[in-house]
Amino acid sequence: MISEASNNIELDHEIEQELEFSSVYRWQHWIRAVSIVVLTITGFYVAVPFLTPAVNADPTNFMQALIRSWHIIFGFVLISVIILKSYLFVFGRKHKMERAAFKDILNPKIWIQQVGYYMLITKHPKLKGVYNPIQFMAYFGFYLMMIGLIITGLILYVHVYHNGLGAYLYDVMKSIEVMIGGLANVRIIHHILTWGVMLFVLGHVYMAIYNAVFGKEGGMDAIFSGMKWHKKH
Repeated sequence: MISEASNNIELDHEIEQELEFSSVYRWQHWIRAVSIVVLTITGFYVAVPFLTPAVNADPTNFMQALIRSWHIIFGFVLISVIILKSYLFVFGRKHKMERAAFKDILNPKIWIQQVGYYMLITKHPKLKGVYNPIQFMAYFGFYLMMIGLIITGLILYVHVYHNGLGAYLYDVMKSIEVMIGGLANVRIIHHILTWGVMLFVLGHVYMAIYNAVFGKEGGMDAIFSGMKWHKKH
């Protein structure tokens, strides 16, 4: 019992908790995650309706319109959190560790060590930022896909809702639609980017579990509590 207690004291002196993600970051992460799930399900239904509405004699059972309305609601929720996250990344005081990840991208040694870590042949490199280079580039690609989805989604939106915001955005979105090559191309790009985001989410969940298992620093816990464990320097 005494030896166990002394071991715990030694561990306490060697390990410390550090804030990894702020509360705003965690909230926007989960709102974004829920939005992506809802948008994926409703988007597939809008493209290929797979539910049969209850039959009635009144022309009020607009299942397609209902699902599309939820798609649009969560679409604007996603746009909001993407704008918030972008603002936090650039200006947030508590998010300077995210910006510091730029330094690791420019270091070839970090890239080699990180690949080796994922192949279970080297230790995890010491990073200056919160993201390793592979993570950072994956997130960069994710946000590029998000921008593409938002633009193509707004083009499709203005073709259905002609008043209010739809009318205000119509001329701009119509110009972008013409540059893309027409509405058919817009829909194709929107679907392709959706599959890209789905693949990203699968890889993201896998790598989060991987890092939690092999990193042993509370990688999965951090997105809930905000805290991660690190060895004291």
